[in-house]
Amino acid sequence: MKTLFRLVVSTLVALATTIARPAFADDYPNKPIKIISDSAPGSAIDVAFRMVMDRLGIVLGQQIVPVDQPGAGGAIAAHAAAQSIPDGYTLFAPALSLFISLPGKAENLPLILPRDFLPVGSLTELPMLICASAQSGIKTLPDLIGRAKQWPSEISFAATGIGRLTHLTGLLLASKAGIKLEAVPYAGGPAAALTDVIGGRVPLIIEGYSGLAGAIQARTITALAVGSMHRLPDFPDLPTVAETLPGFAAGGWQGMVAPLGTPAAAIQKINESLRKVLSEPELAKQLAARGAYVDPMSPPEVNTFINAQQEQWRPVLEAFEASIKK
Repeated sequence: MKTLFRLVVSTLVALATTIARPAFADDYPNKPIKIISDSAPGSAIDVAFRMVMDRLGIVLGQQIVPVDQPGAGGAIAAHAAAQSIPDGYTLFAPALSLFISLPGKAENLPLILPRDFLPVGSLTELPMLICASAQSGIKTLPDLIGRAKQWPSEISFAATGIGRLTHLTGLLLASKAGIKLEAVPYAGGPAAALTDVIGGRVPLIIEGYSGLAGAIQARTITALAVGSMHRLPDFPDLPTVAETLPGFAAGGWQGMVAPLGTPAAAIQKINESLRKVLSEPELAKQLAARGAYVDPMSPPEVNTFINAQQEQWRPVLEAFEASIKK
């Protein structure tokens, strides 16, 4: 009788465990995959995201459904992704800003891996561009710094949200240069911000290249410098900020994570497929022309990268937090 009882109990435990764990089919994926993003439609990171997702769908043989859910500093998208069924059919493509947000600024931010999500892979890096309105008369980064020192706190910059990387890049620039810049936050990507910058109401804007390309080509704004450590191959005449302020580096990044409990086999399949997509020379070329650069990583490498970025930006965040408490 005891043997029979133990057999029944062990069977029930095994059944309960199977029910609690999402089923994973050998033919994964066998239906469309939804990938949530916190970026605003039309932003630099959103453009690169959709280009990669188009290719990922072809490699996987299934439709990829990108879903933009901006707002609340990224908390809306993070919450939606975290509450999804962890079966590999809903993934999350967060921007770097969600990992380096001010604590308490938005619910459950900043994100921490692997506490909040499981790392899957990396998509692209997007160096930040510092641009000036053509009406401002500012032509170079040293010119900007000189004017800001002459007129403290009178020069402002457009940023896509307080606490986002565009805003933090402006804070880092001001700190490194020993100047004061006033942030003007905009929601909904760079489009609204560009209207004010082109119109001369705000002299500066900080954003990735693809969000500014049209205005740069039309010469309604002037690219002053890029936040990469070295000049970009596709933009060899554009100086780096580091040429004026040694050690300066600021760039956007978008990765991919999965809800806790997602099967390891699904994560491995997506990571392998992402790496295959990002190794395509033509895609890499198309992305680079838009100021985005492929950045394949394994799940452990994503963890390492995020930890390093959190350490790099911590002093900037702490200084900003102290300033708003005064």
